[in-house]
Amino acid sequence: MLKAISMWALRDNEKRPARSLFAEAKEHGFQGIELTMGTAGIVTPQTGESEAAQIRKAAQQEGIAISSLASGLGWQHPLSSEDPQVRNGGIEIQKAALRIGGWLGVDCLLLVPGMVSGFNARGPEHVPYDVAIENMRASITKLIPAAEKARVKIGVENVWNKVLLSPLEMRDFADGFRSPWVVSYLDVGNMIVTGYAEDWVKILGKRISCVHFKDFKREVGTLAGFCDLLEGDVNYPAVMKGLRAVGYNGPCVAEFFGIDSAALRKVSGAMDRIFTM
Repeated sequence: MLKAISMWALRDNEKRPARSLFAEAKEHGFQGIELTMGTAGIVTPQTGESEAAQIRKAAQQEGIAISSLASGLGWQHPLSSEDPQVRNGGIEIQKAALRIGGWLGVDCLLLVPGMVSGFNARGPEHVPYDVAIENMRASITKLIPAAEKARVKIGVENVWNKVLLSPLEMRDFADGFRSPWVVSYLDVGNMIVTGYAEDWVKILGKRISCVHFKDFKREVGTLAGFCDLLEGDVNYPAVMKGLRAVGYNGPCVAEFFGIDSAALRKVSGAMDRIFTM
């Protein structure tokens, strides 16, 4: 398995050049880095092929792999929206992400597939559950040709979006496309408020194309429950046993946001311990 860190974890990641971000990740013991696409930073929907080639070259020069690409823009442009204009805008953004991911040489794009609503009361529109599923399915179907052309899998992530709430539902949703280009991007911390990561690993199995490492304290039950690795309720021994049982050997990406050097070292050390479990 590849030990990787999310670009979101690095401070001032939207203002720094790629080479600086790659060097910091490598310095703290990570083998790979998950790039993130936003409205600013080294990868945006407007990133061109030559820019992507320069980013890829910088990673090679620093000796670090680009493990994956994450697009957080699915929150602002949900594929589940009842507004066709919003959905179509989201589809075009994710097509760009797949295209850029292909240029970067990644295997998987993290996709926020849509939502019934955001993870708090101030989130976007409330979309009825059945309508959200239908719109997400129709939108992702339109992305499959772009994924196949780019040779980048669409990794549907389990997030706090009030939909696809069980591993059985996520399994059936992915299988419904009957396409090898629609898979699971498993976040082992996001389901702890309602379930168990090891159940998701077992049920999703070979569908898992990429994994986020996080931890969460179930008794807190809010965003404040996310915590340092090995300090929450993720059963990492069971998770690692499960991942090995299903033959997973891909990226394990620690997802944090804007942490300092000491915290990066702590994350790196915790991941080393997890890999021995």
